[in-house]
Amino acid sequence: MTTYAPRPIAPAALKELRETDDAGRACVPFTEPSGGDPLRCCLRPVEKGERVALVSYAPLRRWAAETGAEPGAYDEQGPVFIHAEECAGPVAQDGYPFTRPGALRTVRRYDSQGRIVGGRLVELTNAPDAGLDTAFTDAFADPEVALVHVRAVEFGCLHFAVRRG
Repeated sequence: MTTYAPRPIAPAALKELRETDDAGRACVPFTEPSGGDPLRCCLRPVEKGERVALVSYAPLRRWAAETGAEPGAYDEQGPVFIHAEECAGPVAQDGYPFTRPGALRTVRRYDSQGRIVGGRLVELTNAPDAGLDTAFTDAFADPEVALVHVRAVEFGCLHFAVRRG
């Protein structure tokens, strides 16, 4: 059981990304030949043979549009896999998504305006949920932190977000 709620990409954003991504490119679906890549729409790995798309996603920009924040230069975009068609979203699961012992994650903290106010490198151990819970608890101990992104170190892509409250 995890302490914080991992957030997938919102359904309204997914609908837009399935047309045009945040870099202005058309969505190009394909059939996944092997599986395993992390889906940000339902927070689980792609299964072999599923129709998916690799799109450019600007999570802070979309959060800012929702909250009225002004992240300025901290706005960034990166690659994420999503289902090519609408899916049911996340299913109940034990633990945080996309955790495996030995993986490195950046836990990046943002204030209410979308500016980076810190971060932490987390190496996932045999108890990856505990490591992420500690990183989130530390982040939200700072009253300035409104949002946390969990990113893959090797590719820089967003895995999921966690919000205060």
